[in-house]
Amino acid sequence: MTQMTAISEQGGFWSFIRAQIRPRGKILTPFNVISVPIILLGLGILVVRFTKGLGSVTNLSQEYPWGFWIGFDVITGVAFAGGAYTITFAVYIMRMEKYHPIVRATVLNGLLAYVFYAGALALDLGRPWNIINPIIGNDFGFNSVLFLVSWHFLLYMLTELLEFSPVVAEWLGARRARRILSALTLAAVIFGVTLSSLHQSGLGALYLMAKPKIHPLWYSEFIPIFFLVSSIFAGLSMIIFEGTISHRVFKDQIDPEKHGSFDDIVVGLAKGAAISMFVYYFFRALIFLHDKQWTLVRGGWGAWYLLEIIGLVLVPCFMYAYGVRHRHIGIIRWASILTLLGIVLNRLNISVIAYNWNAAVRYYPSWQEIVVTMMVVSAEIWVFRWIVLRMPVLREAHELPEAKKTKAAQPPIAASL
Repeated sequence: MTQMTAISEQGGFWSFIRAQIRPRGKILTPFNVISVPIILLGLGILVVRFTKGLGSVTNLSQEYPWGFWIGFDVITGVAFAGGAYTITFAVYIMRMEKYHPIVRATVLNGLLAYVFYAGALALDLGRPWNIINPIIGNDFGFNSVLFLVSWHFLLYMLTELLEFSPVVAEWLGARRARRILSALTLAAVIFGVTLSSLHQSGLGALYLMAKPKIHPLWYSEFIPIFFLVSSIFAGLSMIIFEGTISHRVFKDQIDPEKHGSFDDIVVGLAKGAAISMFVYYFFRALIFLHDKQWTLVRGGWGAWYLLEIIGLVLVPCFMYAYGVRHRHIGIIRWASILTLLGIVLNRLNISVIAYNWNAAVRYYPSWQEIVVTMMVVSAEIWVFRWIVLRMPVLREAHELPEAKKTKAAQPPIAASL
């Protein structure tokens, strides 16, 4: 039975939508029990924030205008979404078909990350209705890095929506729309990879002007390059971490033959993560030696820096390499967790912890800021679960009859779309 037939039998489009909105599966699950109170509490905090201002729920000040919401939700969240442009580049540009089964889930993760995490910018603005200003250039100018990053964010979200739109069309049974949208995938991927490379590095460029405020161990003229390279292994590690959970939670949504190939995919992702982490570590070490920073590692800041570079970059890099060589999936999964912790620590060090490091008054996020961040993460997981349980994201897409007839006559790239 096609999806369009199912829509007709359910009494039309809106009846179909109402049927899809209904809850599926168990309601009293551990995640639901934990996340629902967090979301409700977070919404209550946002009501206070938008009625009484930022100062009522945050510890932000003139000295610390950017806090935990920017450092974690935006700067870190966008790095975690790097898997979308990495995997689409590997599959559609480099023709690595082995990773095709995870393309849809990865693009969905990237899209939701940008919608929720980049959308969290509105929470941090004292006057959220002015969020349009960086996009149109008001008060910033067209040469501002913030102007470029804002446009990159906006265009990349639209690009990822276009990349994911064939899934929605297939879900709705719109065959003609799916064919048209699928034909645009390659162009969307090329445009998306370009945009993502620009704004991943652009986020780092925002901190180039903050040299007097960032601790010398974390400041470098190469911050944009570090942000770009680290987004590669951050995204790959997030795919390994989320993919492992998804294969257990949504195992009924995955074709049985795909379960066996997931370990091969994980090993391939780990290899890419190990290589990119080594490149990242090599250049960080090179700059450390060139700038003669060994005198800075004495004391607490130095120990904190070594924890990030050695414990959460070099160690998981070797763990990835060992896991790939011996096909040890367990070590690879632990390496992905350490890597994600390292990305969180690095982004928070640059944006919050080592920012204004010598100030007399330090910034610490309030409990309300942390709860709102947990609410954003929980809401993203809810939306991801809703989509996966209804749309063909993890399960194999049903090929259209028209595509079967023309696939043999198409060039390799067109046939893969």
